[in-house]
Amino acid sequence: MNGAAMYASEKPRVVRNDLVEKHAPLVKRIACHLINRLPASVQLEDLVQAGMIGLLEASRNYDEGQGASFETYAGIRIRGAMLDEIRKNDWAPRSVHRKARMVAEAVRNIEHANGRDARDTEIAQSLEITLEEYYKILQDNSYHKILSVEDMGLGEESLLDNISDNAPGILDGLQKDDMQRIIAEAVASLPERERLVMALYYDEELNLREIGAVMGVSESRVSQIHSQAVIRLQARMANRLNDNA
Repeated sequence: MNGAAMYASEKPRVVRNDLVEKHAPLVKRIACHLINRLPASVQLEDLVQAGMIGLLEASRNYDEGQGASFETYAGIRIRGAMLDEIRKNDWAPRSVHRKARMVAEAVRNIEHANGRDARDTEIAQSLEITLEEYYKILQDNSYHKILSVEDMGLGEESLLDNISDNAPGILDGLQKDDMQRIIAEAVASLPERERLVMALYYDEELNLREIGAVMGVSESRVSQIHSQAVIRLQARMANRLNDNA
């Protein structure tokens, strides 16, 4: 192989290495941003390691002809790799997932029957548990997966995986734009307090402690409200998708 051919074959690898080296600090920034929104059991080093893998994949797959800058493209891949790592190492026992589905089912039935928001006391009564036990379920469920509004309905551990177990085929033919519209409408229909928590958490990117300070409630209460909002979205989207089936 002559010198020109060797250079041509090496150039893509050199470019990839330059991209990785230049954007390595981006991995740390994204990891530090996420870690503030996660429980103490998640380690910064694990997020950084997963993020570096995402950055390497981005450097191999980036196509500047698609229009997005490499930093924008890499940021999406880095964050996605970190979220995948968190989901893969989900620390919640099966009972947490099972109880969350029970709550979603209770909310769905109550709201379908009454045509309004299901109240905490009604949900607890439907589950035949005390209000304190209901809040404990919400607390246990609050950190068991990481969601963003963009992630809902996408991926293995997504919102829709929890609502479509008993309705095979209802997602067939739905486009991503349709799903995002349904999600946006479901979020807009939430009770005011839950809608505020979702906006502060996902749009303003405040952590639970900061949201508690804004709302004048404890961090644990914010996590309960957030958990209830996500479960209510599961219930409402299940109804919506069943109606569209």
